[in-house]
Amino acid sequence: MKNLFFFIIGCSLALAARGQQQGAGYPVSPVPFTKVKVTDAFWGQRLQASREVTIPLAFQKCEETGRYKNFEMAANPGPQNKVTGYSFDDTDVYKTIEGASYLLQSFPDEKLKRYIDSVLVIVASAQEPDGYLYTARTMNPEHPHEWAGAKRWEKVEDLSHEFYNLGHMVEGAIAHYQATGQRNFLDIAIRYADCVCREIGAGKLELVPGHQIAEMALAKLYVLTGEKKYLDMAKFFVDKRGYTSRRDAYSQAHKPVLEQDEAVGHAVRAAYMYSGVADVAALTGEQAYIDAIGRIWDNVVSKKLYITGGIGATGSGEAFGKNYELPNMSAYCETCAAIGNVYWNYRLFLLHGDAKYYDVLERSLYNGLLSGVSLDGDGFFYPNPLESIGQHGRAAWFGCACCPSNICRFIPSMPGYVYAVKDDQVYVNLFVSNEAEIPVKGKTVNLKQTTNYPWDGDVKIEVSPRGVSSFGLKVRVPGWARNEVVPSDLYYYADDKTPSFSVRVNGKEISGATERGYITISRKWKKGDAVELHLDMEPRLVRAHQAVEADRGRLAVERGPVVYCAEWPDNNFSVSSTFAGGEPRFEAEYRPELLKGVVVLKGDVQALRFDDRDKLRPDDVTLTLIPYYAWAHRGAGEMAVWLPAELTATRPAMPPTVASRSKLATSRGSAARSAINDRLAPRGPEDRSAPYFHWWPKNNSAEWITYEFAEPARVSRSTVYWFDDGPWGGCRVPAAWKIYYRDDAGNWQPVRNASPYPTTRGVACRVTFEPVTTGALKLEVQLPAEHSSGLYEWEVN
Repeated sequence: MKNLFFFIIGCSLALAARGQQQGAGYPVSPVPFTKVKVTDAFWGQRLQASREVTIPLAFQKCEETGRYKNFEMAANPGPQNKVTGYSFDDTDVYKTIEGASYLLQSFPDEKLKRYIDSVLVIVASAQEPDGYLYTARTMNPEHPHEWAGAKRWEKVEDLSHEFYNLGHMVEGAIAHYQATGQRNFLDIAIRYADCVCREIGAGKLELVPGHQIAEMALAKLYVLTGEKKYLDMAKFFVDKRGYTSRRDAYSQAHKPVLEQDEAVGHAVRAAYMYSGVADVAALTGEQAYIDAIGRIWDNVVSKKLYITGGIGATGSGEAFGKNYELPNMSAYCETCAAIGNVYWNYRLFLLHGDAKYYDVLERSLYNGLLSGVSLDGDGFFYPNPLESIGQHGRAAWFGCACCPSNICRFIPSMPGYVYAVKDDQVYVNLFVSNEAEIPVKGKTVNLKQTTNYPWDGDVKIEVSPRGVSSFGLKVRVPGWARNEVVPSDLYYYADDKTPSFSVRVNGKEISGATERGYITISRKWKKGDAVELHLDMEPRLVRAHQAVEADRGRLAVERGPVVYCAEWPDNNFSVSSTFAGGEPRFEAEYRPELLKGVVVLKGDVQALRFDDRDKLRPDDVTLTLIPYYAWAHRGAGEMAVWLPAELTATRPAMPPTVASRSKLATSRGSAARSAINDRLAPRGPEDRSAPYFHWWPKNNSAEWITYEFAEPARVSRSTVYWFDDGPWGGCRVPAAWKIYYRDDAGNWQPVRNASPYPTTRGVACRVTFEPVTTGALKLEVQLPAEHSSGLYEWEVN
């Protein structure tokens, strides 16, 4: 998964010298991030936050949450060691070291280097004599982690994550080796990789990773070391998927990889697998792999990609949904999945040299990925929904910390995505102020890029070769500048604007059509030559394919690569009541004091509400939009990316109900409990767009919710919409439920003469009872023996 692949690919040309016959690697070669010095205001702020806040915070959390202690206990195994946390907690250490190693290459820091060395002493102490390193088992071999199995590899296709841990270890170790030249981490990783190669494979234990990433890591280790066994193992993992005992869509094992044509299952695992397949394809030259991931990419981009570049529609299995299933409020769009989507599209670009992959990559980068970390680098999203009523908020950390630690390793590697080279062609893929040294046919070319992207579309590229040099400069013209939202019909621009772009060389405009998304300027370059790219950057209205039910009758707004949203602090009316009918016009305004400096968009729309007489009233209002990546920095409240543009999609501000006016309490604290009385019920069992509350991971227990009424009320009916995310998720409908009222003495009493209590998922489960006047009701829920439960809405009449 990591993007030290820049190093890998750079090394790939050395394969021929080692006598490898598997292929020379990717046709297009990256320019390593170490050759690109970012001078950009936008990305400079993000890199600074990563260096000064995110990575130090991650190391601190590794200390506070016992990640290091796990290695210490594994060095001294025994029944006294209590196994806690997750079976993949070791990877948080590896990923944070990886990110810190990237920083060491750009910002040498002897203190940080010594700190990492001290951590690696602890890591090395936990390794078993044959190289196996998995603290969740080693610390207490008789009673290992419940996901680990009784013996090595027993549950590796399920939840042990032994191969997943290996993958992140190798990724981190290669980054550390490149940064420092030291082998202390690399040797640990090689010993574990050798352990896996000895025990797993054809004629041995034929197993594949439950959670993919080892495929990428082992391919990378092969390129570094020239040891073919690592490539063979990566290829084995790809080839055997769908043939072992694990054969389900959740883990992309429902079919052999070469037969797959749809993205299914856990979105992070899928993106990592597709990236690993690309690596194996590049190193073996096998076209069938390329064809397979090409088919799957077509499926994602045409049917399963969010406008933010996020992937993974549902929290049930953190998975892709069905074709065109792209709910907004319940969108999962895990931060790790956005990172995985960048990895995958990057590799497809390296295979094909087509800008369409960068169009998807850039959309993910500026929206679905950046939204996962706060501007200051100390707050995180795990899912990244496209709509909220206040139940979502950034967290300082997570018990399952895969997303924050993934952010640690991705952000510092970002400069490596800016340029690439193929033969005598230099690709300019991202627009970021920087100074770069680029090798072209044995010569060094210096490029200096100056821009205020993503806030305006003017980019200046100064070319300074060492002497006169002939090469082609391929400047990407983004899809949004060519009137294309994504490279499919999933989204389209719904306004009458026709943006244009222009390219000048030394002040003279050049003509020519784009080819595969690039304008190519081939000439003899000399010092002082300059290329100026202008991209019209206006607010654009976007509509989704009619098959996307969640977006039907709605529009989104974007400007350049940035997707916008409406958020509560900027608007003095309910965001969800917005009606953007017709073709609203938005004006751009730069606000340097807001959210580290952003361009906001303002336009005239209407807000719909019911008045005191339950009459629907439209109010003329000015709607302010901010970049989606910057939401949830000013407290919890409403947010929406997709705005109603047709009356059938509107949600007017509703009059209050007994339930919505009540003081709410639950047996489990959660920001999501606001969903219980938000007046948003699902439209049926398959509707995943409504917010919900759950008690997961609790099971086999009695839980409760109470409504404290604003004033005593006469009630005789209660309706619950039960949440059930089977078969992959942990929630099912409850074993039983019951309604209680509070009597005059303050005691809870069961309601009298109640009808049966139904338990059908996603529909109105209604119970009637003898009318009672009370100040409070209680919903008591008995959770199933082996699952938890949840609900969308609890109504009271």
